[in-house]
Amino acid sequence: MAKSGFVICILVITLLLDQTTSHTSRLKARKHSKRRVKEKDGDLKSQVEKLWREVNALKDMQALQTVCLRGTKVHRKCYLASESSKHFHEANEDCISKGGTLVVPRNTDEINALRDYGKRSLPGVDDFWLGINDMVTEGKFLDVHGFAVSFLNWDRAQPNGGKKENCILFSQSAQGKWSDEACRSSKRYICEFTIP
Repeated sequence: MAKSGFVICILVITLLLDQTTSHTSRLKARKHSKRRVKEKDGDLKSQVEKLWREVNALKDMQALQTVCLRGTKVHRKCYLASESSKHFHEANEDCISKGGTLVVPRNTDEINALRDYGKRSLPGVDDFWLGINDMVTEGKFLDVHGFAVSFLNWDRAQPNGGKKENCILFSQSAQGKWSDEACRSSKRYICEFTIP
């Protein structure tokens, strides 16, 4: 009888160990399964985020193509002329709302392209705003992003407005030369959009 009790005891212990091992294995399997689900969720989340970035980039490109179709494309930029006159700050805000800024010519080629585009798209308009000013420090000209402007194309005796004239105009009659003007003056303008 002691032997059969011992055997029963061994069988019970074996069954308990087997169940414990089986339970532990199932817990580990669940943890691995949860980890795999989390990894899949993480992968799916990153894929969805990537797709959203691509969709937004495509929307930006489509908007830019629309701007380029309505305006003109020059090198890695598109220009779009305004339909109304505004003071400097309103003009720049309008360009920003469309995804660009007031135009900032960086070289003679861009001056020539702007002059040609301005004549076609703003007939009868003698001058228009550029995205350049010296509002912060008199005589230190910055673009609308706050960067110093290295290319300048002043007309004779310009700039001459001192602290009263801090915003810059592009003059059609002066063959694309620049002059300073009071920022509160109402002028036409051209927005610039960079092509990535």
